[in-house]
This record gives sequence, structure tokens and C-alpha cells, in this order.
Amino acid sequence: MPDILKTIEQSNRCLSILIDPEKMEIGTILAFAKAVSITIHTLEEKLQIDQFYFFVGGSTMENVDFDKWIKELKENSNIPIVIFPGSHHQLSENADGLLFLNLVSGRNSDFLIEQQVHAANKLKDSNLEVIPTGYILIDGGKETAVQRISKTEPLAQTNILNITNHAYAAQLMGNKLVYLEAGSGALKSVSTEIVREVAQQLRIPLIVGGGLRTIKDIRSIYDAGAQMAVVGTAIEENIKWKG
Repeated sequence: MPDILKTIEQSNRCLSILIDPEKMEIGTILAFAKAVSITIHTLEEKLQIDQFYFFVGGSTMENVDFDKWIKELKENSNIPIVIFPGSHHQLSENADGLLFLNLVSGRNSDFLIEQQVHAANKLKDSNLEVIPTGYILIDGGKETAVQRISKTEPLAQTNILNITNHAYAAQLMGNKLVYLEAGSGALKSVSTEIVREVAQQLRIPLIVGGGLRTIKDIRSIYDAGAQMAVVGTAIEENIKWKG
């Protein structure tokens, strides 16, 4: 099993492809895995990526056999699979790791501690690599599914000090990663100024996702100090996406 956190810490540039099983039927996974391997090869060359991951999860996950879906992806790809959960129901031993998310940008106790408590008993004997992750919603110009489900407001991009304070607090709380999230289909990504300021405050790896649609977008957040970029909608809309 890969040591996911150690690899992220030692890498200059990681890239995760975010997949929502609600938007991809299990019968299409094989074709997706074959097609995305070409896209990954192209991105590796263009961006000098050290390591790729699949982030798998969604806001609701209704009518999806999550464990079966993860198992199918695992059998058809050698890319490490990390669960990016919307709730404690989204767990599977067929994955390699789990982002144990703490929504520090919100004040809804359900996503600060309640979901985590429900997941705890299921994880006591788990073989998953569980990675505590400070999750921070940033305003991406539109209401996102995470915002609706969590009933929390994103942090304004104009208040950089507030964002950096949240990120630093997440580190002080013991999180091993900080994730700045503009949301799926964001109209604007997290600004490079924010990424730079947050990265300078942290001693732990920084993940940035939401609204990254071009190679230029992704390269700019790496240059600003992020260790990992997350791309979802761009590849979801075009499996042959090359930035």
C-alpha cells in the first residue's frame, strides 16, 4: 500500500483527478481508466508531475454502491485511490487512503466533529491510510454542492488574512494537509495570492482545487506554493482534456 502522505510531503507536484461516482456509472469505469491514462501521460509531461491520485467522493452519493464502485476502479487502474468523502457513509477498504476532512471554514458541528465521530468506529480496524485534512471552502463565484450540503458559507477571497488564519489554525489542530476548495465548477479558482500567503504560513502540504481548467491555471498554483492540484470538472467534461 502506498504511503500517501509521505509521498505528497516529498513531492514537488502532485495532481489528483476528482471523480464523483454519482456522475460515472460503474459500467463506464474501464473505458474511463483507459482514456484517462493518456490524459495523465500528457499532464505529466506538461507539468512535471511527480505523483497522480484519484480522489473519489461526492456530496450525496445516492443510489451508488460506493464500495463496489471503488473496487471496480481499483481493478482497472494502478493510480492510488483516495476517498474524498461527503459523509461517513463514503468509506471503502478497496481504496488506498482517506482524507479525514475537518471543515474548518464552517461552523456547522456536523462537519466539524459529528461526521468524524460516526466514521471513527468504522475506521478502528481499517487498513486505509487516514490523513487528517483541514478543509477550507473559498468563494469560487457560485454556490457549490458542498456549500448547500454543509450549510456553510465559503470564505471571501478578498479577506486573505482570514483565510490564512483558518489554514494556520488547521495546522495547529494537528491536520496533516490543508485543502483550499473553490468548489466543483467554480467560476474562479483560488487566487495565486491566497495560495502564496497560505503556503508561506504552513509547514504541511497545501492542496488547491476548484475552477482549475487550464495548464496555466495549474502551473500558477504550483508556482505559488501548492504541492497538489485537484482537477475535476475539466476532465469530467472532456476525458481527452489536455489543458
